[in-house]
Amino acid sequence: MLTIGSVVLGVSDVPRAAAFWMEALGYVPREEMEDDWVVLVPAGGAGAQLSLGLSETQVQEHPRIHLDLYAGDAADQAAEVRRLVSLGARRVGWDLYPDDADFVVLADPEGNRFCVIDTSHG
Repeated sequence: MLTIGSVVLGVSDVPRAAAFWMEALGYVPREEMEDDWVVLVPAGGAGAQLSLGLSETQVQEHPRIHLDLYAGDAADQAAEVRRLVSLGARRVGWDLYPDDADFVVLADPEGNRFCVIDTSHG
C-alpha cells in the first residue's frame, strides 16, 4: 500500500522559501538544507512533510495542485491570513471565488498559491 510521503513545491530560492514555510507552519528541516533541496517536517513530529526543490519553471496562475491550510473558524482564518501576510505571503486576486467561499487564496514569497480554509464554514 502506498502513502503520500511528501508534498513537493518548486521554488527559485530554496533558503528563502524554507524560511517562509518553517515560520508559517512551525516546521524544521529533516536534515541539513541544500541550496537546491530541503525536506521540512513538523517540529512536533506528526504530520505531512513539505519538500522544496529548486525549479526554473514559472508559477502557474491557476495551479493544478496546491496546499490547503486549515483554520478552525473565520476568526482563526483571518488571524492566520494576517500572520502569513506579515511573513511575506500576499493575497491573490482570485477570479474563481464562489459567493460563499470558505477559503482565502494566498501566494508564498515564491508565488506558489495556497489556500487558508475556514473549516467551520458550513
